[in-house]
Amino acid sequence: MTNRGPGEARVSGQKPQSSGSGERRIPDQSASQNASKVTELNSRDMKAPDAAGQNPPVRQNRDHRAKGRIALEALSICATPAILVACTLTNADQTALLSLVVVLASLGVFFAAYESSAPRLRDIMPTVVLAALAAAGRILFAPIPDFKPVSAIAIIAGVVFGRKSGFMVGALAALASNFFFGQGPWTPWQMYAWGLVGYGAGLLAAIPAKAPKRSDNSELCEYGEDRSPCKQPLIERHVVIIYIYGFVSCLMYGFVLNAWSILSFYHAQASGLAGILLVYATALPFDVTHGVATVVFLAALYAPWRRKLK
Repeated sequence: MTNRGPGEARVSGQKPQSSGSGERRIPDQSASQNASKVTELNSRDMKAPDAAGQNPPVRQNRDHRAKGRIALEALSICATPAILVACTLTNADQTALLSLVVVLASLGVFFAAYESSAPRLRDIMPTVVLAALAAAGRILFAPIPDFKPVSAIAIIAGVVFGRKSGFMVGALAALASNFFFGQGPWTPWQMYAWGLVGYGAGLLAAIPAKAPKRSDNSELCEYGEDRSPCKQPLIERHVVIIYIYGFVSCLMYGFVLNAWSILSFYHAQASGLAGILLVYATALPFDVTHGVATVVFLAALYAPWRRKLK
């Protein structure tokens, strides 16, 4: 049907009829179209409550699953340091074996969570490539103790692709590079510690920055609807945060590896607090070197790699 003026359109196959009061005209078609639009709008309004009633349960289920995954990840992260502290306080036997089982279980949870998310090939390939680059960088800088790009690359992966990819890059880089340096009971701990470095970067990238306020206490959006400051990550507005995190995360990495070595090899429970402090004091220069190297690699790689990966 096409829009025509009154009297311009006739129904095909019909002839105008006349009556005693004069010629009878066919009703205006625009009125019928308006009526059909009103009917369509009414039908949409009737379907809207049904859709509104169906979407919230689906969204709630997704929210519950996401919260459950985050809780499981948090439990896996906290379980390893908790078992280290428990073994130290109780002076338990078979400390190395018990802690190894816990850290392997934590790694299994993260790998299973990543696999259950059904990542696409376009999501898997950058993670694998970055892990391979981190492993190659560790081998390339092997002559310089603790001057490695692994932590920096894991941080970049966590910032760009999220906490799970950051964890996977750090863990896979440690596993792959140890085929060159040698596998051993330290491998799961290095996978766990480097995975935490990338995981923390993903959490840091998810923190939004506060939007600037106007005089009327309304949020000021400088970048339009999609790039408003309220949606901008905090690290995009303050890049120095990522460098600070890079240095601190390397100290955390050293803390985890030193705690494992104390419980597994040095048996510092017998030597007491003095023995523990001696181990950490001996490892401090290497941990600081690791942190400085990470800041250097982030200064060189973070901006260009992040832009390309985005």
